[in-house]
Amino acid sequence: MMVQTPILALLLADLLGLLLLIPAGLFALQVLRHWDPSSGHARQLRLEKRTHLVAAILGLVFLAQLLALPLFVHAVDRMALQIVGAMCAVGTLNANPWGLPALLLRIGLFFLAAAWLLMHRMDRRAPDYPLIRAKYGLVLLILPLAVVTAGTQLAFFLQLDPDVITSCCGSLFSQDSESVAAHMAGLPALPTMIALYGTIGLALAAAGVYLRWRRGLLLFGTLAALSFPVAIAAIVAFLSLYVYEHPLHHCPFCLLQPEYGRIGYALYLPLFVATALGIGLAFTSAFAQREGLRAVLARAAPPLVVAAATGLALFAALTAWLSWQSNLILLGY
Repeated sequence: MMVQTPILALLLADLLGLLLLIPAGLFALQVLRHWDPSSGHARQLRLEKRTHLVAAILGLVFLAQLLALPLFVHAVDRMALQIVGAMCAVGTLNANPWGLPALLLRIGLFFLAAAWLLMHRMDRRAPDYPLIRAKYGLVLLILPLAVVTAGTQLAFFLQLDPDVITSCCGSLFSQDSESVAAHMAGLPALPTMIALYGTIGLALAAAGVYLRWRRGLLLFGTLAALSFPVAIAAIVAFLSLYVYEHPLHHCPFCLLQPEYGRIGYALYLPLFVATALGIGLAFTSAFAQREGLRAVLARAAPPLVVAAATGLALFAALTAWLSWQSNLILLGY
């Protein structure tokens, strides 16, 4: 195992998070079974008092999970300098079988944690806690994911050996490979462009419909969430080629390197923020017909929709600009 400060911070955050999440999960079971705001029973009063403390603890745990993803990416990117054969974060992740699963689990945990935080924010604004059962039900979904993520990440770091020769990003995204990444790299540029700008265009149109007529919040959230995998596929299939100006370099992690102006941060930040807001809004809008929540959404949802739509628009605009100013020609004109 390679002992570094970011690795220790990630492992400690996971350990403390699980120590807090497990009792919170047990409390969530009590809420789902016994929560009844119309009851004056002593058990209901105890639940109402405890839920404020548990929710505050969960807020800190899930905020830590939001920060854990960029810290994980930073850690694996930094360790590439110490692993034979690694040129970027992909080489580190390929050093053992646990690397890529750990990253994917981290991303999933990031989005679910963001969704919980948004739901909690909406729930606190309503007088009758209309999302109390939904958000504690989400805790029960997040808990096993957090356990698996922590275990996978631990296995990855424990088996990370700087003396083992790993493969660079070129082999992972090679069209001779049978991996999902290789299939994304083999996607044709023009259809992928159409899929990207079409999906984001539909999401922006849905945002406009909601802001004008207050309808279609679930549709917007769904399209914003769908934009994420399409955007990642687009980065691998054609955008990375335009940035590197090389027809065979598909790595989405090299975009974070200084030789490319760290342009990846400008791409990924609005994309992740927009997707997180979209997923949170989609989760929340599923309960929009509840009386207490309807008024809260009318006030709180529009600025969040604007923020998510702005993130998608920024990503699309930067993608278009990077493609336009590149010296590489992919489409034959």
